[in-house]
This record gives sequence, C-alpha cells and structure tokens, in this order.
Amino acid sequence: MKAAKWLVTMGTLVLLGGCATSDFVSSWKAPDATPLQLAGAKVAAIVMMQDQSSRRAAEDALARELTARGVMGVPLYMIVPDADAKDEAKVKAALEAAGFNGAVTMRPVSKDKEIVSTPVTYIGPTYGGFYGGYYPYGWGGAYGGAVVGGDIRTNTIVTIETLVYSLRQNKLVWGGQSKSTNPSSVDKLIRETAQKTARELQRQGLIPTA
Repeated sequence: MKAAKWLVTMGTLVLLGGCATSDFVSSWKAPDATPLQLAGAKVAAIVMMQDQSSRRAAEDALARELTARGVMGVPLYMIVPDADAKDEAKVKAALEAAGFNGAVTMRPVSKDKEIVSTPVTYIGPTYGGFYGGYYPYGWGGAYGGAVVGGDIRTNTIVTIETLVYSLRQNKLVWGGQSKSTNPSSVDKLIRETAQKTARELQRQGLIPTA
C-alpha cells in the first residue's frame, strides 16, 4: 500500500480484535551520545502524517508524554502553521527563535495485515470414532453448510519510527522502530510508543530514571 493511502487512514484505526501491543524491533544510539539535558527545556513534538487533524491529535498526545517526563513538550502545529509544517527553513527558523533544545519525531512507516489462525484440535466424541462419530457428523456438516475449523482473524500491524534529536547540535542521538498490533486509536498508539521510548532512553542512559 502506498504511503499516501495509509498515512491518511492512521486517524481512523479501529480495534480488529485482541489487545494492542507495541514493542521496539530495532534501536540505535549515537556512539558519542551523552545524557540529554532537557529538564524544563522546550522539546518539539513532531508527528509526520498527511492528515492534519490526525497529526494534531498525535502531536498533542506526544507532547503530553514529553511534558510528563519533565520537559516542555510543544506540538509542532502550535509552533508553525499547518501549511508550513513541511517547509524545513520555516520550521528551523521558528524552533531556533523560540529556543527549542530538542525534537522528538514520530513517523508511521508501514501498515500491514497479518492473518492468524488457531489450529483445530481433534478431540471429543465427534472425532473419537469413524463410525457413529465423525462419519455421520461430517456428512451432516457438509450438507448443512457447517464449517469445522479453528478461529481465523486478521491483525493490523503498524510500524512507527521514532527519532530523538539534539537541536543545538543538529544531531540524531537515538532512533528506533516499534511495531504495534491492532492499535485502537492514534492517541493510544502515540502514547504507548512515547512511553516505551522514554523507558528505552532511560535504559540507554540518555535521560535520568525517575
């Protein structure tokens, strides 16, 4: 599926079954990265999505998670107008003028479908014998349209790229990709990813442990 198609649908994700899970499948830290001094500092929350209403909701969620961890998280849409979000020069000038120290960006990079099936367990009296068991049941099911089999469901798997930049150095200090299964909403997806990002940054020694 082309990016333009699924980026718009990120705002209307629905629960397809089961609980949403989100785990990092890759993580990278700059070899010379030092602990980020971001306590009380301004950090831009940037979510790169085509649909503006979905992007605003996602940036709000990301900014809240950043603020909850001791920094001043600010959504990009509150810094520059939506029309200028893709204009690098205008964004750079606005962030520098406002004294932002860092930026956390999130970008959905793929949305895939996965079909999961539960195998049939051949136990019980129906399958216990050929005569007087399965034979009459099988023919009855065939003529009656019954289907014997395990559960089949489709999972939606969304991959999110998260990058942490030091704007004063104009340097990438950490990056990772996480996969979320059956996210119920953009807000929940961003919140869970931000929480896992914070824990990963703590594990890498980039931010202090609360």
